Amino acid sequence: MTINKPEFSIVVPCYNEEGAIEETIDHLTSLISKDRDYEIIVVNDGSTDETGKILTDLTSKHANLNVLTHQKNRGYGAGLKTGIGRARGDLVVITDADGTYPNERIPELVDLCQDYDMVVGARVGENVTYSKIRKIPKVFLQAWVSWIAGQHVPDINSGLRVFRRDVAQRFFRILPNSFSFTITITLAMLTTYRAVLFEPISYKARIGNSKIKPIRDTLRFCALIMRTGTYFAPMRVLMPFVWIFAALSAASLAFDTFVLQNLSDKTTLLFLATFNTAMFALLADMIDKRSAR
Repeated sequence: MTINKPEFSIVVPCYNEEGAIEETIDHLTSLISKDRDYEIIVVNDGSTDETGKILTDLTSKHANLNVLTHQKNRGYGAGLKTGIGRARGDLVVITDADGTYPNERIPELVDLCQDYDMVVGARVGENVTYSKIRKIPKVFLQAWVSWIAGQHVPDINSGLRVFRRDVAQRFFRILPNSFSFTITITLAMLTTYRAVLFEPISYKARIGNSKIKPIRDTLRFCALIMRTGTYFAPMRVLMPFVWIFAALSAASLAFDTFVLQNLSDKTTLLFLATFNTAMFALLADMIDKRSAR
């Protein structure tokens, strides 16, 4: 028996979303034309509330709904990778289970992705409701990601996007199991010169409590950006440090020359740091250029 391949697959990672998941799935199935062939894959990531029972009931209600289950919570990114791995469509849509994203835009984003490798729903449109405490670190993170990518990135970690499944799977080995999945795939796509479109969307307050911890996750995002940036664009990440060490070395040398009239150990160490960082950046860049991705 031949099973027709869907036009696109919608992957929804889900963890303790008993208050929103039914409304989200009903909304997804109602907003897409019945003329379009698609599937919905919900990954229940070890939920401990009534989410699993609700999803079981929903499978009898929606024929195109497929529920996958992690026996224990493995993380947002792990849920996405499980769903993407089981997706049959060439295009994969990811969205959240909490009702924050305008899922009615999905058909439009899918159509836009015909000419791109990834279309990101950038939360810069009208009616964007966003926590102020999360806006502060995002200003820095957005500027940093934009510098590494070499272009303006209006939204670094939107959870509503469409991308080509085969392209995303090429990056599976570096995509994390955490919330950092979206930042990583954004940087990976941009630094490997994939065609990416940022389409403005709205964003509303979530149902239930957020799983994001601002301080902890901001630190994780910083480490992730540094790692991913060094992997794909080492010169963009490391050269600012080279210039900082070089400036400090020059200032220390001037102080030693005109004030101490003697070369200090501090100046020597700063020059060594400048040289070593520059050599590391060049070596990483050479390896990056010779590696087939």
